[in-house]
Amino acid sequence: MTEDADYNSETKTFTIPELETYILDVLHRLGLSGLHAETVAATILAGERDGGGSHGLYRLKMVAQTIWQGSVDLQAIPVLKNLSQAVLRVEGKRCFAPLAFHSALPSLIERAKTCGVAVLAINDCVHFAALWPEVEAIAQQGLVGIACTASHAWVAPYGGMKPLFGTNPLAFGWPRPGKDPFVFDFATSAASRGDIELHRQAGQPLPDGWGIDSSGQPTNDPQAVLQGAMLPFGGHKGSAIALMVELLAGPLIGDMTSANSMAHDGPKGSAPTGGELILAIDPACFQPGRPAGAFSEAETLFAAIVGQGARLPSLRRYAARRRAKSQGIDVPVALLADIEIFLKKGRTC
Repeated sequence: MTEDADYNSETKTFTIPELETYILDVLHRLGLSGLHAETVAATILAGERDGGGSHGLYRLKMVAQTIWQGSVDLQAIPVLKNLSQAVLRVEGKRCFAPLAFHSALPSLIERAKTCGVAVLAINDCVHFAALWPEVEAIAQQGLVGIACTASHAWVAPYGGMKPLFGTNPLAFGWPRPGKDPFVFDFATSAASRGDIELHRQAGQPLPDGWGIDSSGQPTNDPQAVLQGAMLPFGGHKGSAIALMVELLAGPLIGDMTSANSMAHDGPKGSAPTGGELILAIDPACFQPGRPAGAFSEAETLFAAIVGQGARLPSLRRYAARRRAKSQGIDVPVALLADIEIFLKKGRTC
């Protein structure tokens, strides 16, 4: 793909259905079909619709790279297994993660409402996107959702200089009856890998604290960070949370750590392969006879945050979603050109 495209210049406006059609067309040309293509497209569309920046249409490049390198099975059919009454496993068979999650969601919801808590392990999947679609889908069913996954070893632990952790995102969703769920999703690195790629693409320096070069020195050069290591947010605290995610989404469920994923991928540059851990919790099981109690107290907290002018995570996402529905979605023409160049020439990103 081109290395000097300006994603801040001319744009093309799509309606949501038009952009979904475009994404599906790209995926079909890449060989992805059926429900596999539909679930991947829905995730990419949601990121672009909600103003997700590097987690939207930009991720088509990673999906394309992964398909071209043969790192995903385009014909994979995930297999759902019951490990216990409240524990489920999906064997992804190297599918993209949205397909595996989609196949298990009804059972996860049913088990959580029956048992109070249910856990889903997704194994052997290719992860290319944010986690908030998973926890939002759970919260829309009146349940609390928590999700985490490791990735490629791009992030040095606090005090170290060699990549060991992934960006290792952690997502949380809380249901709000009659309102959009409260959702947050953040990388345990100071920034996502995609954000650094976008800075490199635009020729912009990185903020302080995002990464180090190959010799372990702090740098604001995106290319130097991509060749060196990203850093965890919050110093030792972010580093500890990243390690927690490694353990929960790796050894606990019998899947890869970020270092394993990187070694497995080698020089391909594909999306990370590994596991994901998802929890679904029914608030009603903790307060029998007072089912609205948890929601009422939560709304008091949310009102106190917004009332003092502070930011409540997810509100900007929902505002962007409403704008997209009424005004359409502006997509950089240069990004569309990059995608088309890749499809025509089959070159790596």
